Amino acid sequence: MKMATTGTITRVCETPGCNSPARLQCPTCLKLGIQGSFFCSQDCFKGNWKSHKVIHKIAKGEGVDSKDDQDQRPVWPNYRFTGKLRPHAQSKRRTVPSHIPRPDYATHPEGIPLSEQKMKGSAQIRTLTEEEIEGMRVSCKLGREVLDEAAKVIGVGVTTDEVDRIVHEACVERECYPSPLNYYEFPSSCCTSVNEVICHGIPDLRPLQDGDICNVDITVYHRGYHGDLNETFLIGDVKPTAKKLVQVTWECLDKSIQIVKPGEKYREIGNVIQKHAQNNGFSVVRGYCGHGIHKLFHTAPSIPHYAKNKAVGVMKYGHSFTIEPMISEGNWRDELWPDRWTAVTVDGMLSAQFEHTLLVTDTGAEILTARRSNNGNPYFLDKL
Repeated sequence: MKMATTGTITRVCETPGCNSPARLQCPTCLKLGIQGSFFCSQDCFKGNWKSHKVIHKIAKGEGVDSKDDQDQRPVWPNYRFTGKLRPHAQSKRRTVPSHIPRPDYATHPEGIPLSEQKMKGSAQIRTLTEEEIEGMRVSCKLGREVLDEAAKVIGVGVTTDEVDRIVHEACVERECYPSPLNYYEFPSSCCTSVNEVICHGIPDLRPLQDGDICNVDITVYHRGYHGDLNETFLIGDVKPTAKKLVQVTWECLDKSIQIVKPGEKYREIGNVIQKHAQNNGFSVVRGYCGHGIHKLFHTAPSIPHYAKNKAVGVMKYGHSFTIEPMISEGNWRDELWPDRWTAVTVDGMLSAQFEHTLLVTDTGAEILTARRSNNGNPYFLDKL
């Protein structure tokens, strides 16, 4: 190992679970021009050698051929992470029994939702029939049950891959297809977004750590209808600043739901959310938005969460859509990891999210994915 000159930049040891300051860098990485690869000690370096050496093979163009190598976490030698979180190994893609109905993209070789593609560019918002509304109620109720199962197991030391396994099995038990699976080739049955991950985090073998926040995003497909919801969980002893972020994010969703009623413009949702977020010193992510949902996973209307947006449409009885604000501690901008899914804050600061699927009624909103205990409160409030 060689001591690396890092100036005033604080490096963190790359050994999974070790967050110690790191100044030692792999000599082979230095020779190959690979950035990063810092460790806190010789012991950590040696203990992590089996997975770390995969970087050298990739940099040399030798490929990855052994089973042990294939099981290692993704390696992106030239990517500069914005925060402390790193990707870890992922388990094999889970399968859904053939008797369970699935959306068109589930069997498409590239995961393309052809039915959604036909509606691309259309701002027409579908008004659901009474039969379709009942289909949405059932799928959303089952989606809530699946998230409740995830809530039972999530905690310090539990991997997000284990959460994904529980979610997958809970879907299958309810004869649901987990909507994220193979959607544009997404590899898992739910999204788990930890700390600086804004959304679309891929479950992996990293154990959740004391002080983390973790969003679990569930969508199920049942008998032709999707039900979509998510919550951010407090893992162990979370800092007050992180608790405030999670609290305010939930309040942003709650306040925006209160204005849902026939005749309201969809663009007003963002005004409500940004006002509350900014009043508490937080920013609103602009790169991702809420969406229409029913027989299609994502469709019109598009619902930005920031103020002065140009969303098209007026709410009417029978409209079904999600509101899912993503609120960040620092900058609102996002960037993607090289996996093309994981969206993170550009400054590495925390981001939180909550989501419900809603139905516009004659007088307001029916929260189709509401929690059916503790007065409908999200799980994080149980810990405060």
